[in-house]
Amino acid sequence: MISSVIGSVPHSTVSATAPASLPSASPAVLRRLEWRVRHAVNTSLTGDYRSSFRGRGMEFDQVVKYQWGDDLRDIDWNVTARLGEPYRKKFVEERELALIFLFEDSPALQFGSAGRTRRDTLLEMAALLMLVGSINRDRVGLLYSSPVTSWYQKPLPGHKGVMRTASRLLSQEPPPLDGPSECKLPWQFLRTIAPKGSILLWFGPFTATDEQPTGWKGLQQRYQTVGVRADDPWDRKLPERANFTAYDPLQGRLVSINTSSPAEQAAHARWRDRRDAYFDDLFPQLDDRLQVDNSDDSLDTLVRYFHRHSHHGIRA
Repeated sequence: MISSVIGSVPHSTVSATAPASLPSASPAVLRRLEWRVRHAVNTSLTGDYRSSFRGRGMEFDQVVKYQWGDDLRDIDWNVTARLGEPYRKKFVEERELALIFLFEDSPALQFGSAGRTRRDTLLEMAALLMLVGSINRDRVGLLYSSPVTSWYQKPLPGHKGVMRTASRLLSQEPPPLDGPSECKLPWQFLRTIAPKGSILLWFGPFTATDEQPTGWKGLQQRYQTVGVRADDPWDRKLPERANFTAYDPLQGRLVSINTSSPAEQAAHARWRDRRDAYFDDLFPQLDDRLQVDNSDDSLDTLVRYFHRHSHHGIRA
């Protein structure tokens, strides 16, 4: 029962833009996040970001002078030796990279054992990644999907465009807990609107009962896919000897939970293992999985992810 509580109307059309009636997210929130992102980018993040998100089918464009923070693997050693100073190869995707954010706003995200929900964590992580993309002059698009609505914002270049997209996402009201719980993602629509070679960042609950999307392997050949998951401390381990009542959004009713029960603990362990196995199956490469804990600082987690990806040198 506990796995349903912490884990978790089909729609046929997708709006081309976010609803005009949405209120704007607090500018102070975005300014605070942007200040932190700019500090991280200026100190160490840019090279690791470029190493992680480079797109597919890269074509050589030209040789340019190497600058601090560029990827060392792009250095052209022949030109460097000939001219006596470091030069690197530049690729077309460095100017044309599109980040497509897929935000699956399932009611299962609205769980948090200590006040901060999975949804809060994923929204902040999405905003941070959008701001990093903006600073690196990438285009940012967003496909939002919940059990009751879907909308799409085409990739926008420039700081103002990215800030507008981030504000729309942060302002989106969560789906009602007493409404439908199934969130069907418009994969076919995504294939028609996302340019080949884009970076697809899927934010969602990745519950253990989910099945791999139809044509998922084809999507992974067309795009670089990255799964972004928020974990609550209770996802890893239930508190000991707790007895309480909680609302189950998937069943639409209150349930009694006794974590002293060995059966309850065992059921939760099975749910945790299935959830992890499903996430690993979707994203077999470690560097294609970004996991952030509700109790951790999102930007610190993001910096560690980029550092790890850069040092592993896994393909983009």
